[in-house]
Amino acid sequence: MAEQILKINKEIYTHHDKVKYAYKTKPGLTKEIVMEISRQKNEPEWMLKKRLEAFEIFKKLPMPKWGPDLKDLDLSKIIYYQKADAKKASSWDDLPKEIKNTFEKLGIPEAERNVLAGTGAQYESEIVYHSLKKQWEDKGVIFLDCDVALKKHEALFKKYFMTSCISPSLHKFSALHAAVWSGGTFIYVPKNVKLTMPLQAYFRMNAKAAGQFEHTLIIIDKGAEVHYIEGCSAPQYNANSLHAGCVEIHVMENAKARYSSIENWSKNTYNLNTKRAIVEKNGTIEWVNGNMGSRNTMLYPTSILKGENAKSDFIGIAFAGKGQNQDTGTKVYHLAKNTTSTVKSKSISKDGGITSYRGLLHIKKGALDSKSHVRCDALMMDSISESNTFPYMDVQEKESDLGHEASVGKINAEQIFYLMSRGLSQEDATRMIVSGFIEPVVKKLPLEYAVELNRLIEIEMESSLS
Repeated sequence: MAEQILKINKEIYTHHDKVKYAYKTKPGLTKEIVMEISRQKNEPEWMLKKRLEAFEIFKKLPMPKWGPDLKDLDLSKIIYYQKADAKKASSWDDLPKEIKNTFEKLGIPEAERNVLAGTGAQYESEIVYHSLKKQWEDKGVIFLDCDVALKKHEALFKKYFMTSCISPSLHKFSALHAAVWSGGTFIYVPKNVKLTMPLQAYFRMNAKAAGQFEHTLIIIDKGAEVHYIEGCSAPQYNANSLHAGCVEIHVMENAKARYSSIENWSKNTYNLNTKRAIVEKNGTIEWVNGNMGSRNTMLYPTSILKGENAKSDFIGIAFAGKGQNQDTGTKVYHLAKNTTSTVKSKSISKDGGITSYRGLLHIKKGALDSKSHVRCDALMMDSISESNTFPYMDVQEKESDLGHEASVGKINAEQIFYLMSRGLSQEDATRMIVSGFIEPVVKKLPLEYAVELNRLIEIEMESSLS
């Protein structure tokens, strides 16, 4: 099965050579390139100003001094903007053949027809396809790519874009993102509208030495609900690529948002993503994360529990094989009374791969009766891999309840023996144990995406066992 899947991936990669580009910047980043990106998009003056201010911040801020080693990431060799020669389509059949073939092999059209309320697809720096089912349009749901939303809903976009949730000055790569962002997803769900079907976007970075900087901005009004899913992938080249997207989620009073992400970047991609949510009174944010690919990942979805009774649930799985360093986790800020958070982090490492849970739990003085529980489970497939846990707790309120658990284990020989005695091969027994380990993450995803996550794990396991 793994050979068939790898064959499909190889076919997908070859489509890059056939894609024509309408515009592509030279490697490296200058003020002129930032201005040209804004000009290409015909943006309002305030957005150009914001980009240029962020570019100045980016130049001043240092590279991270902790976590995975970024010394081989040469930012002067990254192409920061490239636009495929394709008009954005609302009908799948209108896409250029080469791009359509890429997404069809990844299963996007089938997912759209079966389980989704709306779908977006980004190729390199631009959204090439976007569609929302009429039943949700009629209820006032807005589901657009960010470039279009900036023009059609400028006041709303300006109010929330990189203001209270993610600041360009947060760190070097949030500043870089603010300077060169392109494409992404804008969602607004009106008051009391509850989407019963997920929305989805898929981001494909197909070019060599590419950078992708999509922006996701989600606003869930009072009493509304949404489930949004992002999928990401890129082919393997002999040059490093960079993904530095941003996700901003605003959950209003009594609203609920679930954000699910399956990231399968190639093993020469640096995945330096920033994700944050602000949650108002009685609101809920759920994070479901699967990180499979990339050379180095630094990703810590953050919940800011601003209103009383606000809630955050995080569950994630990170998989690191040979040459991979997955530094993931979550941050939660309890800023109001009766706020609650749960964290379940799972990791698998093999062939010398490194997984690390890096988390922050902050309970502000006056955030009475706040509750939090953190659990980290690591599964190591061999003796040369590495698993780390770096929890940090800053508790300023005595009247709070919190706990932290962590476990590290290997595949149990007795379990393997028992399953083999029931007729399974060693490979099948190992897969079954791993599937059970990741089951809490899988069951949070719709069926199609649960199958995809299991499939990706299976590829990694077969390459390890072969």
